[in-house]
Amino acid sequence: MRLLLLSNSTAPGRRYLEHATDEIAALLDGARSLLFVPYALADHAGYTARVAAALAPLGVTVTGAHAVPDQAAAVREAEAVFVGGGNSFRLLKALHERGLAPAIRERVTAGDLPYLGSSAGTNMACPTLRTTNDMPIVQPPTFDALGLVPFQINPHYLDAKPDTAHMGESRAERLEQFLEENDVPVVGLREGTWLRREGDRLTLGGIAAGALLFRRGGQAPEEFAPGADLSQLLAERHRFDTPAAAQG
Repeated sequence: MRLLLLSNSTAPGRRYLEHATDEIAALLDGARSLLFVPYALADHAGYTARVAAALAPLGVTVTGAHAVPDQAAAVREAEAVFVGGGNSFRLLKALHERGLAPAIRERVTAGDLPYLGSSAGTNMACPTLRTTNDMPIVQPPTFDALGLVPFQINPHYLDAKPDTAHMGESRAERLEQFLEENDVPVVGLREGTWLRREGDRLTLGGIAAGALLFRRGGQAPEEFAPGADLSQLLAERHRFDTPAAAQG
């Protein structure tokens, strides 16, 4: 599998996707066309146009999935796929209702379709939706996502600030609550960072402060800097709190 999973699509002071242009070019590896999945936002045409403008300097032609009559067939014919950010619940609902989830999963796991995800699109690469930051504005038929990696990701990870006036849970506390119910690592991707998967190798990249790895058991999260090798996460087996797991 070839994946590039961005925490965010726009870094402070940079244009849309600019901070990851070199990584995107490497992922596409000469591909001249890309299928964009715009369903995390309501304005599908406008969103697709923004992506097309950002990727034009790479010589890549962008087609929005919403603009083709048979979207599953478009996935089967695509040179690359980009699942954009926005609301993860709305995105996952669309992936299942439009038949895109199995089509994308089949080709990406076979290794012949590079997958670019940003924010909500990065959430889709996980086994489930459960570590998103988003509000459930719609109800997908299932929380099961694409399962392109066997662990969870929390894009846009924010470190707690001791001087904040916010009295709710910090991001770390919310992820620790997830781990009280599920035995699966969570990578907290700070802004400006990404995960790159090439087969059995997983590396952390980015222009910023790296990532945190959360594990069950009350242990302190582990800090990683860009360039770190996280390939061990691809070989681990984990347990989610599901009816099937409970019965087993």
